[in-house]
Amino acid sequence: MTGLTLLVLALVGLLAVPTGAQAATAACTPDASTACVGGTVRTSAGDPATGVVLTVEGQGQSVEATTDGDGRWSAAVTKAGDYTVTLDPASLPAGEQLRDPGKNPRTVSVTLNAQFGALFPLGEPRGGGAATPDPDATDGPTAQPEPGGSSGSGVTGKRVAQQLANGLVFGLLLALASVGLSLIYGTTGLSSFAHGEQVTLGAILAYWFVQSLGMPLLVAAVVATLLGAASGWLQDAGIWHPLRRRRIGLTQQMIVTIGLSMVLQYLFQFLLGGGKLRIDTSNPSPVRLGPVSLPSQTLLSAGIAIAVLIGVAVFLLYTRTGRATRAVSDNPALAAASGIGVERVIRIVWTGAAGLAALGGVLIGLYFQSTSWNMGGTVLLLMFAAVTLGGLGTAWGALAGSIVIGVVAEMSSLVIPSDMKYAGALLILILVLLVRPQGILGRRDRIG
Repeated sequence: MTGLTLLVLALVGLLAVPTGAQAATAACTPDASTACVGGTVRTSAGDPATGVVLTVEGQGQSVEATTDGDGRWSAAVTKAGDYTVTLDPASLPAGEQLRDPGKNPRTVSVTLNAQFGALFPLGEPRGGGAATPDPDATDGPTAQPEPGGSSGSGVTGKRVAQQLANGLVFGLLLALASVGLSLIYGTTGLSSFAHGEQVTLGAILAYWFVQSLGMPLLVAAVVATLLGAASGWLQDAGIWHPLRRRRIGLTQQMIVTIGLSMVLQYLFQFLLGGGKLRIDTSNPSPVRLGPVSLPSQTLLSAGIAIAVLIGVAVFLLYTRTGRATRAVSDNPALAAASGIGVERVIRIVWTGAAGLAALGGVLIGLYFQSTSWNMGGTVLLLMFAAVTLGGLGTAWGALAGSIVIGVVAEMSSLVIPSDMKYAGALLILILVLLVRPQGILGRRDRIG
């Protein structure tokens, strides 16, 4: 039964790859108060140019953007008018230069609630002449290839470092939601397909608090997390505890989670519409760490994720309730015989798991720079993959599996199209389970 479930999850995950990939590449989303200026920078060989810095200036605003692992960049501006877009030649990959250096900067006329492109082709300057040197960055076009990279190739040491950093950050954010999913499975044996909607709930609550009520982002994130945790308490009290008391089987309960997921998804769509929603419309400045460039907001999200995951570890290892949770996960019948209130522990797990998922939703929404009614559904199969890869029912396994999924997904785009990068992560899942069916940190179970 377990093997069949894993196979179904893997196949469904492969079919759902395009949706997830679209979510992962989402950036600036135009609305009534925002316009988006962006584009894609590719090397002369047609590979993504990573880490290229561009500056959008005009109407009293200055926004800096950096191309991601797919060569894409975007910047949000809040006033209509003309903007100049300047590409920093010093940030180009080694051996690359602008094909039309005389068209840097470019001017873009912008209106709100729309997207506008600014393209900078790379390659030999037209007419075969040398590139016009930039007086502020004369070493850009003529720089020597960096160690580990190759001139003119999309796979350079700089791009590898950027993708690795992106993968670690995404893995940490994915772990916030995956740990709760794993704890629910460990204590109840239930695979909750509605867990993705807890992620969506956190994101849309934060969006509503920030954009409609004018709350500071940090306060909105805290309130959204608390309300997400409360929804987990209500779910267990109103649905799962009565089903357990009636001794409803796990298969039937799993079907209920699928139905609940569908109901919540379409409720979110009915209330919010089908468009993209930006939790925060500000433009965080990029922070350079050696060859890596990450938005300051992304670094803060990663720091919050690390702090919360450390808190979960301390809770499970050093508190009485945490030890009881591990006991229930290991053997519920023995835990009950030892005097542990199993139902009380399960209620705490549902509450904490929903809160972690809501916080994960807020941070993932900020990472993608947008959220939508089905955001949780796009990451649900990645969460299942992370939990299964790390070892079903173990919090540490969920963390390890999430990091592996995040890193493999981002690094795989170095050699395969970005739209297929999640397929690479799920392929790793299948291969690992063929060698180690219990997952990375799971225990072997005796059958029969």
